[in-house]
Amino acid sequence: MATADAERKAAEKRIPELTAEIHHHDFRYYVLDDPEISDAAYDRLFRELEGLEAKFPELRQSDSPTLRVGGKALDQFKKVSHRVPMLSLANALTEEEFLEFDERLHRVLDLPESHAFEYFVELKFDGLSLNLTYEKGSLVSAATRGDGETGEDVTRNVHTIRAVPLRLRAGKREIFPELIEIRGEVILPLEDFERLNREQAERGQKLFANPRNAAAGSLRQLDPSITAQRPLTAFCYGVGYAEGLKAETISEYEELLESWGLRVGKWRKICRGTGKVLEFYREIEKARDSLPFEIDGIVVKLNRLSDVDRAGYVSRSPRGMIAFKYPPRQETTTIEDIIVQVGRTGALTPVAIVAPVRLGGATVRRATLHNQDEIDRKDVRIGDRVLVQRAGDVIPEVVKVITDARSGSERKFELPSKCPVCGTRVERKAGEAVTRCPSAECPAQVKERIRHFVMVDALNIEGLGEKIVEQLVDKSLVKTYADIFRLTKEDFLNLEGFADRSAAKLSDAIARARSPELYRVIFGLGIRHIGEATAKIIARHFGSMEALFDATEEQFQSVHEIGTEMARSLHQYFQGKQQRHDLTELLKFLDIKNPKRAASDGGKLAGRTLVLTGTLPTLSRSEATRMIEEEGGRVSGSVSKKTDFVVAGEEAGSKLDKARELGVTILDEAGLRKLVS
Repeated sequence: MATADAERKAAEKRIPELTAEIHHHDFRYYVLDDPEISDAAYDRLFRELEGLEAKFPELRQSDSPTLRVGGKALDQFKKVSHRVPMLSLANALTEEEFLEFDERLHRVLDLPESHAFEYFVELKFDGLSLNLTYEKGSLVSAATRGDGETGEDVTRNVHTIRAVPLRLRAGKREIFPELIEIRGEVILPLEDFERLNREQAERGQKLFANPRNAAAGSLRQLDPSITAQRPLTAFCYGVGYAEGLKAETISEYEELLESWGLRVGKWRKICRGTGKVLEFYREIEKARDSLPFEIDGIVVKLNRLSDVDRAGYVSRSPRGMIAFKYPPRQETTTIEDIIVQVGRTGALTPVAIVAPVRLGGATVRRATLHNQDEIDRKDVRIGDRVLVQRAGDVIPEVVKVITDARSGSERKFELPSKCPVCGTRVERKAGEAVTRCPSAECPAQVKERIRHFVMVDALNIEGLGEKIVEQLVDKSLVKTYADIFRLTKEDFLNLEGFADRSAAKLSDAIARARSPELYRVIFGLGIRHIGEATAKIIARHFGSMEALFDATEEQFQSVHEIGTEMARSLHQYFQGKQQRHDLTELLKFLDIKNPKRAASDGGKLAGRTLVLTGTLPTLSRSEATRMIEEEGGRVSGSVSKKTDFVVAGEEAGSKLDKARELGVTILDEAGLRKLVS
């Protein structure tokens, strides 16, 4: 008994020592890139800790390094709401557009052109955005960006990324914030990406298109042990939310993150004025090919947080920050053939099949030619040597033909007069560049429509992927949206790749999708010109599907942000005989969650502009925004003479001072609730 007690007592002392020592070496290796011990010595420490934890599992610490090796697989990811939305950035694709960004800031902040802003610049990593939540220094949650307001809980997978500390180190400030959300990017280094694809090829598995896709696919594995096998790393670049933490500049925040043991980019700098920013931009562009990871530009931010706050926001982007992109990667190749794809709206898109070429970290085998007019304008022919690029580093396209390389054997191409899928004679309306198949029953269109309808931003039917949709349409099991909800478990069992459990799982996923929000249905219908953001505006304004059936073109156009083309497209869709029939059938299966109507004549905040600042007691920023918009109000990112109310919570910043200066009415959360009740 005495020996057992002594052994346990020794373990109580040794386990915390090993935990701290291994965390120290993880920091030296994965963050500083400067290891102090050999891999063999590290392995000995790790195995010693594993052995002690196996013998005394109750002594394992909550931030034990052994938690990084994975764990039990999940059935699905949980949803996590960000305390402060993860905003996107506007893009500058040329130096001229960056200079225009600087000029806009001078106008917005009412400063003379001679004033040189203090900018903070750093690399724009090409990976997957991540939100890390620490409570009292311990990692409690990690989530993907998702739609900016709600992401997926990938905490267990992030535990396997050794560049992410499970507990923050004591840094410049000895006391950590009570709670902090730290923003970062998960990436897969280029060398590891190439090795991963070689291993995938050896196993006969699908290759990843590029490092970003590989990082995203690795992080979103339901089985953490698979993620643990992938050498992911992460860079942190900002703070989304913090309790009890204040800083005056973005550079100060990054220094804090670094001092806490988080990995931040080495390539970062404070630049006074646009000239210094352009020097940094050009310097990084020259070094880009020697970097160990993919980037697609630099990020330029007003360094002073008070300036960022004063500049405000446009839609979902801060005015004081911009992604300054590099020109798309280009390469030469040969067009071996041209095929035609049919999209969900019937559009025929010519696609060049090219000799494989490496472009922007991926192997490109296809490049879009857009339409017949583009083919004619560029005089693209089968057999041509061409210059291809990844526009925005994403979609490959043919830029130009290298006519000097022609041999005379090249062949011209014209779109077919009949749909290559269903054989219907194609149409091209006057004034349009797109040629379309007019048959709504065309299998290619049906497949694309169904894929769009079930995607994550629409009905979000998990598991109903491209290959399954293809089988369902080919077997005539699905022709309309309503057919999805008529499917049975037995229907799936008759498809390739299904067993009893997987068929039941997909049936359950379809059942869960029967109560969608109205905007998701509108977006899922794939109406021309109507994206997700516009679908939300329409849903809030009209409030129900029935109201959309009755709306005139003029009523659609009267909605703020709905233009002539959008209004016409909406009216034609909801008045179309076939569409109305299909929607009527669909509505028999759905219990749509309708938002409160925010019509200009009925909302309690109709025509009013409100600004949110600080942290409210019970409402998140997105909840407060939704409450205001449902009553017809508009939420602005900056305070001006046109602001009607400022809703202020704890830690309210310069917006509150500005409101007092201008005499704007200030409300707390209770005041806001009273206003809308």
